[in-house]
Amino acid sequence: MRIGLLGTGPWADMAHAPALRLHEELDFAGVWGRRPEAAEELARRHGTRAYGDLDALLADVDAVAIALPPEVQAGLAVRAARAGCHLLLDKPLAATVAQGRAVVAAAAEARVASVVFFTARFQAASEAWITEQGATGGWFTARAQWLGAVFGGDSPFADSPWRREKGALWDVGPHALSVLLPVLGDVRHVSAAAPGPGDTVHLVLDHAGGASSTLTLSLTAPPAAAGAAVELRGRTGVTLLPEEDEGPVPALLRAADALLSAADGGEPHPCDASFGLRVTEILAEAEALLAAGRR
Repeated sequence: MRIGLLGTGPWADMAHAPALRLHEELDFAGVWGRRPEAAEELARRHGTRAYGDLDALLADVDAVAIALPPEVQAGLAVRAARAGCHLLLDKPLAATVAQGRAVVAAAAEARVASVVFFTARFQAASEAWITEQGATGGWFTARAQWLGAVFGGDSPFADSPWRREKGALWDVGPHALSVLLPVLGDVRHVSAAAPGPGDTVHLVLDHAGGASSTLTLSLTAPPAAAGAAVELRGRTGVTLLPEEDEGPVPALLRAADALLSAADGGEPHPCDASFGLRVTEILAEAEALLAAGRR
């Protein structure tokens, strides 16, 4: 499958481009970016071609990977789907529910496959744990903490405008939801949402399976306090999401495998654009509660 990359930022360079280059069943055909000089440099480093014309790239490939801010990704995903390209997307799918619905509709109309890259869902140990806990069932409650220290130190994402605008809810919230939803069921509603220090938010979720969960999300935690943890408590006891030392590239290789399978007539992956839309809907509900509480 010939695949192109849309985006030239740190995530495109450190995760997407290496994965597309290394995957044995993908032909990394080229890269397009909003800054042509950055596309040229990324293409040079990863042994592919820079495209100055997005439509030319879409015409030359069977699929695209997108590593761009969510509000940009959504519009380009619609455009790529209408050009007949399968979609390897990043979280969050979109910045609004309307944008997310447009992506889902475009993919369905064009009959193209989609996979949204939620990191934990494609890391080997994490995905095995999620599958096992979903099959076990009987969970009473869950606690998830996703704490980053993005805006200090030498993080490559410190200057990300969309992260500064949307904060932890939209950046790391999707990671927490991608773990909890397949285990506890869909979110019936966001029971509570409250701000904390910096961009920290606290959420309480009511799940269709009968369990409740609490989420603490931040990009402004002290570096010594940063990290991710998920704890489940239920009839079988207590279990913790295993710590991962696997980087993003192996996980993205598995996401590409999932896209190839779905594009070849296989079942849609659980992390397709429709799942990405559901996560977007939950984030938007929480965002609305937070905004109402600040008035």
